[in-house]
Amino acid sequence: MSRFDWLPELLARCEDQLIPVSGDTARRLAPAHLIVLDPEGWGRMAKVAREQGCHWSALWVEQTDAETLQANAVLVFRGDYLMIRTGLPLTNLVLPSHTPWFPAANHPERHARDLFGIVFSDHPDHRRWTRHLAWSEDGYPLRHNKPVCPDDIGETLPDSNYPFFQAQGAGVYEIPVGPVHAGIIEPGHFRFQAEGETVLNLEIRLGYTHKGIEKIAEGREPGTLARLAGRLSGDSTVAHTWAACQAMERAADVTPPPRAQAIRAVFAERERIANHLGDIGAICNDVGFTFAQMQFSRLREDWQRVNQSLFGHRLLMDRIVPGGVLRDLTSDNTTLLQEQNRTLRGELETLLPILDDHPSLEDRLLGTGILSAETAITLGVTGFVGKASGIDIDLRRDHCYAPYDRLIVDSPCLQAGDVAARLQVRATEIHHSFDLLTQLLTDLPEGPVQAEWQMPAAGSEGLGMVEGWRGEIVTHVRFGTDGRVARFFPRDPSWLNWPALEQLIHGNIVPDFPVCNKSVNGSYSGHDL
Repeated sequence: MSRFDWLPELLARCEDQLIPVSGDTARRLAPAHLIVLDPEGWGRMAKVAREQGCHWSALWVEQTDAETLQANAVLVFRGDYLMIRTGLPLTNLVLPSHTPWFPAANHPERHARDLFGIVFSDHPDHRRWTRHLAWSEDGYPLRHNKPVCPDDIGETLPDSNYPFFQAQGAGVYEIPVGPVHAGIIEPGHFRFQAEGETVLNLEIRLGYTHKGIEKIAEGREPGTLARLAGRLSGDSTVAHTWAACQAMERAADVTPPPRAQAIRAVFAERERIANHLGDIGAICNDVGFTFAQMQFSRLREDWQRVNQSLFGHRLLMDRIVPGGVLRDLTSDNTTLLQEQNRTLRGELETLLPILDDHPSLEDRLLGTGILSAETAITLGVTGFVGKASGIDIDLRRDHCYAPYDRLIVDSPCLQAGDVAARLQVRATEIHHSFDLLTQLLTDLPEGPVQAEWQMPAAGSEGLGMVEGWRGEIVTHVRFGTDGRVARFFPRDPSWLNWPALEQLIHGNIVPDFPVCNKSVNGSYSGHDL
């Protein structure tokens, strides 16, 4: 699956700071390649990886014992995953920052600092990110000796004193938006500086929901962890549950049956289609084209009603379980799904040309919210945001996990990087998902849909990597004693994509912010662990 022919050159440049890894640990983290470093090599590895052309994917920290923290990061090169790790004594929690080499590490490093107390030297931004006012400055919520909720805190004070960046000058004014919005979206704050109608700067502030996902995962059994993962971001319930189960299955040496893997992919492609339909309609609605909003909302509703009818849940929540899927597909189910594919494809053959031939819609979308290829690469964006800006990465094709390793996976890649391109990538992905569903449903393997679960050894760990509809999801699970979860970390694509919105809005007018925001459609909940 992975070549890693690029790895020897990278390792040679950090050879003096490598630490040997046990074969069993490396095997369980496959298909990722594990490298353990001393702390001084952490920053050098980032520099070398950037020069090698890797992109930065994820960072998480865990407490391994009463005196030690362990930092982990994931780097990716052409579909190959490299996991780097180092240990830190609680008496000296200083680690070189990856942010100077990979700006995508900015928010994750601040998250780790707030929740574990690690100081990232050379980090350009020392403001807090995740820590809210229920916790004291010297209390780190994810350490072992901390409860889920602080004792005797009463009502948490509002987070109203965050030090936003400021712009000054004649004619420059500030627009605060959120965190409470007029619609039903989740909380997020947008702070604009503008001159006239032109946006000079945008700063996004997230982290208002404080779900405590990482903490409340501790001690869970595999089945309840899968349910928790499915609630991380409701519109990505399939992708997050699949990634969590994939990580647990690798840790426990459990291989789901081929039929279960195929049905998981059916769920994932249906989730992709539903969300892209909703987003296309919402993008059009944000520039006043309500006809498209009504039509694409209707199509999404029809699509999700079939989910409810066949699988018992509109969003397909809890349909994926450790070892497989909850229920099988009958031949009648398969026939109905294939018929719905044909029906929706026919509807879109009528609707999508209307969008292409509508001059007022074209006027609002073309050239709006441009994210250049250079900026997209620097920020490490993923999914449809990256594909619209020339980043040709899709895990289903490049990492080719089951069952995509036996399918023909097409993936769009455009260069314009504007709102119109992000809409076009969505529309093209819908058609590609139709093709994948046809392949899956026509050649559905026979056999069971669940493998027998086996108790993972204490300390066993695994990585899950899944291409969700927003892009790459990376999940890490480590088991403790009695087959219960000791550490769970899910990285939603929104961690990488939200910073892109701050950049692509520059030079646009304030009234174009809603459509730029919707064209990225980051998940507040997926970010707010």
